[in-house]
This record gives sequence, structure tokens and C-alpha cells, in this order.
Amino acid sequence: MAYYICSSCQFGAASWIGKCPGCGEWNTLQQKKEESRITQKKASPTQFSPLKKIDKTKSNRQSMGMFEFDRVLGGGVTRGEVVLLSGEPGIGKSTLLLQIIKNNTAIYVSGEESLEQVQHRAERLHTDIGHILFSDEINIDKILSGIEMQKKTHLVILDSIQTLYTEDVETPPGSINQIKEVMNRVIPFAKKSGVPFLVIGHVTKDGDLAGPKTLEHMVDCVLSLEGDVSSPFRILRSSKNRFGSIDEIGVFEMKEDGLHEVNSATALLEDSQKKEVGKAIVGICEGNRPMFLEVQALAVPTTLSIPRRVAKGIDFNRIQLLIAIAKKYLNLKLDSYDIYFNVIGGIRITSPLADVGIIAALYSSVSSKLMKTKQVFIGEVGLLGEIRSGYLGKKTSSEAKRLGLNPLDQKQLDSIRGIQKFIASS
Repeated sequence: MAYYICSSCQFGAASWIGKCPGCGEWNTLQQKKEESRITQKKASPTQFSPLKKIDKTKSNRQSMGMFEFDRVLGGGVTRGEVVLLSGEPGIGKSTLLLQIIKNNTAIYVSGEESLEQVQHRAERLHTDIGHILFSDEINIDKILSGIEMQKKTHLVILDSIQTLYTEDVETPPGSINQIKEVMNRVIPFAKKSGVPFLVIGHVTKDGDLAGPKTLEHMVDCVLSLEGDVSSPFRILRSSKNRFGSIDEIGVFEMKEDGLHEVNSATALLEDSQKKEVGKAIVGICEGNRPMFLEVQALAVPTTLSIPRRVAKGIDFNRIQLLIAIAKKYLNLKLDSYDIYFNVIGGIRITSPLADVGIIAALYSSVSSKLMKTKQVFIGEVGLLGEIRSGYLGKKTSSEAKRLGLNPLDQKQLDSIRGIQKFIASS
């Protein structure tokens, strides 16, 4: 009995269909013949090794020469580790990886750029290219064979996974089948040879990693480089790390000569301490790292039946929740206002410790009242209007005091009504 399988998403159908219901592509269903029942063969028994007898020296980490990058990985890459780096086009993925191979004997494989383009970018980044081997080959079997012939290889960069292919799969490069098969060959090779691989992956228009979800399960570490293209700051996050914590982030600033590490917790704040309506400094903890950001709110009378709510750098559902809390406990008539929020620096806030500062900026804009300079709002707001800090809040408050800032947290405000009293007395 024959059946039809989509070459892009593996959707199966009993009869041929022009448009695949699974992925929406046309003319991708191919006829397959039902395979005969597989007979199980007796395999030779595998050998097991006690964990205590495994040589620990083989798991030593290799530093990449950039503290912020090593921080996210947990101290560097391990032998045979496969790291997947994703991000928006033009965010700086290739630039970042080209910078971290300054002090490593590396092989750089690019299916997107020519030798001249990579060489020009390396010169702009002041990267020594004397110890870097380059190839624009996109056949993964030839690439791995070439790597195997090299005597000393500390690192391999594949830019990008969507441009590579194997002849054993009939679909074009970038398809789901090709991506899975390419990674199925890279990972065993990395584990056997002990050579770490840094692989760049594209993202979809929704910001998700392009390709099958199993790709993230297969690799050892998944990194994402975030930030607004119009802003110089970039955040490196880890959503999966088998050899380290996912609680750390790396902060970089894009300049003409590449990405520069940002070590200061107040680097994203303006030097000016000018008072302005709707402006609040928030203290958050991204992973275990305290950071201080500026949040701006703008509330203007609306002419629409349904007022607008716009948020940049803050989760929209979180904004809706905080607006509802402010309406309830601060007695603000927000249904007659269009409300806009923005995080300065193009950074996306995920920590709930920014809740108090967001509400403070909103109240300042609605009431047209100024706040004192060097005040930092720290705390998560509950549905009952209470403020919570927790361990990370206390850590952020201590860091704010060390930097000469005045933290306002659970101790000073108690509830969000304390925001109202504080701004009124400013």
C-alpha cells in the first residue's frame, strides 16, 4: 500500500494533496511505498563504564576569551559541546562568534559569506586571522571529513545550520529534514572528536528558532542574542545549558569595531539626573545579575472607544495586569487614556521586580508629578496590591545602595499605595 509524505514537515496522507495541511507548502507530498516489516536482529551487547572511573580532565572548560560569553556558558565550552546561537538578522551573531575566536585555533564555515567578506569583517574587528581556517563549503559530509583531517582544532563555527545540507536527503537546504539530518551528523562527530561546535541558527518572524523543535533538544546549549537593532546594546541569554546554569546573561554594546562587554550595572542609564514626568528607574535581576534600567510611561487622553495600550520592551499581558492593579488600588481612571510604555536601551524586561517602577512611571505620567533623582523602584506587585521582593530583590537593593542609588522596595512602600504617597511628597 502506497502513502504520501510531505518532504518539508513529514505530514502523512493516504492520498496525494496539492497543499500540505501540515506546513502549507505546495507540491511537497511524495509517494512512498510501505516498507516490509523489520525483523529484529540480535545486536552485540554494549559496554558500560562506571561514572567514577571516567577521566575528569576530559570535561575541562575552554575559555572563549570573552568574560560575558563565558559567563553565560558557565565558564566556557566543554569538550564536544554543541552550542546553538540564534537571533534576529543583523543583531550581531556572526560578529560575536568571529570575535571569540581571537585566541583559539578555529575552523570557520560560512554558507552565507565569501572568504573576502569574512576577511573584511575580521579586519574591522581587529581579529587575528592567522590561526583561522575558512571554508564556504555547505555539504556537511565534506565539512566533517575536512575537519577530521586537521590535527589541532580547538573550535568549529558553522554559519549557519540553515545553509548546510547532505546529499542523503532530497529536500533543499533549510528544510526540516535537512536541518535534522545535518545536526544528527554534527553532534556524534563533536562527541567523538571532542571538538566544540558553535552553530548559528536563523529565527522566524515570530522570533522563534527556525527549524524543528527537536533541534533545541539535540544540542547541549541554546543561546539567543537579543536587542533592538536601533539600540547599541545586546543581551545574550541561555534557554538551555547542560553544563551550566541558565540564570546568567551577558551584556554587550555594539560599536564600530564590534561588540564590547558591558560590566557596569548602570551602563544603560543616562548620565543626566534631570527630573521628568513619567520616568522611573527600575532595579531588576536578570539571572543572578542586578541591572538598573529606565522605564518611561506616557498617558494621554484618548479619542478612541477602546484606548490604546502599547508596550516596547515589556510583556503586553504583564502591562495589562499592572494597569488593572493601578486602576483598582490607586483609583486612577485609566479608561480615558492611551498608555504607552518604553524601556530605554532596547532591552526586554522579563523580571517581575520591575512591576513597582512601571506603576510608578504610569502614576507620574497621569498625575504629572515628578520623582526624585537616583530613586530606584524594586519589587514585584501582587494582585492584591502588595509588594514582594524576595532574595533577588534584596540583592538588587544592596547593589543599588553600593552604587549610590536610593532603593524603594517592600520595606519603604509596603504596598503600591506607598507609590502614591511617595510621589506626592517628592
